[in-house]
Amino acid sequence: MADLATESEPVPPDVEPIGEVFKTFLRIGMLSFGGPAAQIAVMHRILVEEKRWLSETRFLHALNFCMLLPGPEAMQLATYSGWLMHGVRGGLIAGLLFILPGLAMMLVLSAIYVLYGELPAVAGLLYGLKAAVLAVVAAALVEVARKALKSPFMLAVAITAFAAIAFLNAPFPLIVIGAGVFGGLTARIAPQWLGFDPMNATSEPLRKRRSGSHAATLMTVAVWLTIWLAPLAFFIVGFGPGHVFADAALFFSKTAVVTFGGAYAVLSYVGQQAVELYGWLRPEEMLAGLGLAETTLGPLVLVLVFVGFLGGSRVEGWDPLSGGLAGGLIAAFFTFVPCFLWIFAGAPYVEALRNVRWLSAGLQTITAAVVGVIANLALWFALHVLFGAYGEVRLGALVLPDPEWSAIDPFAAAIAICAGIALIGFRLNMIVVLIVAAAAGLLPALV
Repeated sequence: MADLATESEPVPPDVEPIGEVFKTFLRIGMLSFGGPAAQIAVMHRILVEEKRWLSETRFLHALNFCMLLPGPEAMQLATYSGWLMHGVRGGLIAGLLFILPGLAMMLVLSAIYVLYGELPAVAGLLYGLKAAVLAVVAAALVEVARKALKSPFMLAVAITAFAAIAFLNAPFPLIVIGAGVFGGLTARIAPQWLGFDPMNATSEPLRKRRSGSHAATLMTVAVWLTIWLAPLAFFIVGFGPGHVFADAALFFSKTAVVTFGGAYAVLSYVGQQAVELYGWLRPEEMLAGLGLAETTLGPLVLVLVFVGFLGGSRVEGWDPLSGGLAGGLIAAFFTFVPCFLWIFAGAPYVEALRNVRWLSAGLQTITAAVVGVIANLALWFALHVLFGAYGEVRLGALVLPDPEWSAIDPFAAAIAICAGIALIGFRLNMIVVLIVAAAAGLLPALV
């Protein structure tokens, strides 16, 4: 164990020029529409298929680790990928470029919502984008499933995970842990079921540098804890308990630690706390923020920036825009700084574990389970986009969605179908499809 942290450090920094890494991750950040499924698919297409900087095995290994962490898995995957290229410097570049375009958009849209949210034109743009993003998620689901479901066994794992989370309300961590244990046992008992040879799954040669150690890991933890906790103490002491900014700093720090399962796992927790406990926004405003986050660049948890913006916009003694900007930036800082801590402290050890065969099999089985989880997210999104609201039917332990079919929105369905054909059938540029869909969303408001 003494050499574990030095076993698999990032590839040497001369693999690709840092400028090329910067441009590539800026491009990824500018294409990061559609939530985690679409964003992971974009990273896979660029980093694995186009640039060939990462192998399929290494990309999925990183993805599996990020799925186990609290917080936004797509942002953490970008950070991990940048770390593989250029260490901490590459990780910071990749992670920040993944966040900043969407953060800027969310701050602007939050301000527009506070000032002009009732205007029909704004509502129309969001309407068209939401319908198109449904197609983006569906296209990403197809792509991820094609890569991860390499055998009937993996398909069965994905279907089981979908049924567990969609119809039994099983917690995401339980699904992930169960899939990992099941995959590890299968690698020992019936490895032929996996669709790949776990003995060769991680056998690619790696160029390494041995600059890490347990002492370096402890230093990394100390530095990032200071970056995280010193501002937290400043807000709590400076503004005092009970102030919106102090409460927001503490709340979003806690959210970064306890919310496993990706952005959708965050939403119910944040919605309950921010709406019912703190009163920062109303339930319908939380839904509006989710709609904005689902249709902008960056990770879906940027909805927390909207929550912080609205909470800050109502602070006594601050005007709505300056207070909202402060609240939104507080939410972003305390949401994303812990993500860098998780990656920079854990990545060297996770890379070393790539050569543990049964663990590699378990992690790849987790990827199959995540396909089922993404399918559930696509279903949840479709129900909200096409029906707006829906009921539930309980059959024992089963909880089944019960939409009112007469209430389906045919225009939203038409936009989603056309966008799906454009993305999946013709593989058109995502940005072009989203722009056209947004323009189409204005039509009902103009008629």
